Amino acid sequence: MLPFHVLMQKGGIMNRRHFLGLALSTAAAPVFAAKHNHTPRHVLALHNLHTNEQIEVAYRIGDYYQRDALRKLNRFLRDYRTEEIAVIDPKLFDLLYDLQKRTRNSDGEFEIYSGYRSPQTNAMLRRHSKRVAKHSLHMSGKAIDLRLCGCSISRIRDTAVAMGRGGVGYYPRSNFVHVDTGPFRTWRA
Repeated sequence: MLPFHVLMQKGGIMNRRHFLGLALSTAAAPVFAAKHNHTPRHVLALHNLHTNEQIEVAYRIGDYYQRDALRKLNRFLRDYRTEEIAVIDPKLFDLLYDLQKRTRNSDGEFEIYSGYRSPQTNAMLRRHSKRVAKHSLHMSGKAIDLRLCGCSISRIRDTAVAMGRGGVGYYPRSNFVHVDTGPFRTWRA
């Protein structure tokens, strides 16, 4: 992604040759930077337990979120019951990435129980369970229920609590942990 001032030339018009040269040089920049400047690539591997879909994607390179990768993750974490797609908070992906690092499980795959939930799905789940919040952060793309392969759910919970970066729900009977990017709080169900 280029700064605005680089794109603008004399009155806001770039000549075609300059634009093409700039476009070609920036297209290769992330690959070059990642290989030669050790720009950190934030990669997540996810497995949706309801759809059996899997994805491994570099959602962020250095300080830059990758739009195409975020779109893929938004679709991956859709409400599988309604097929509705919502924008997922990129900070949620940062939280998952940091959970992997802090549990020393960088190669682990997250198993996803629930990502985005439409209001209709959330209402249906509330009718069947007292454990579903009326104003769930799943409906705003700020929550996810998961496990991390190679890591106990108690360790995931303890690590998320120590990070203190959002809500952490512990569901040992259902074998998953809820994490979100809302205010810090904890609960056990």
